[in-house]
Amino acid sequence: MAETLTLEVVTPDRRVVQEEVAEVTAPGILGEFGVLPGHVAFLTQVKPGVLTYRRSAGATPVILAVSEGFVEVAQDKVTLLVNSSEPADEIDRARAEAARDRASEKLKALSPEDQASADVQAALYRAEARLAASAKELH
Repeated sequence: MAETLTLEVVTPDRRVVQEEVAEVTAPGILGEFGVLPGHVAFLTQVKPGVLTYRRSAGATPVILAVSEGFVEVAQDKVTLLVNSSEPADEIDRARAEAARDRASEKLKALSPEDQASADVQAALYRAEARLAASAKELH
């Protein structure tokens, strides 16, 4: 069995990560899940949240915020195709807080039936994911 996984995080604009890692933890729509070498193959949706990975066992985790997308695990390779991803140490907390506050205020003014409601809710989830990733990086 391999001792590492190949991790790829890809957005429409660029490849954010491509490296060999010991483990990956990602935010699936049914909850957070972890992947180690030898994991069974699967495909699932990713929700906005915090992605962490370790380059080697016991190493300090690398933290990224990710938005909605998909993840495929197959043959010791983890591929995330997400709309956006940002390393936690590059997140501007003030900007993320402002985005969260704007989305929160807009949601209060919209009814759940309003077509814009889903887009605003998605913006809120992305801002919260960025803040969560940034907070983990600070610890």
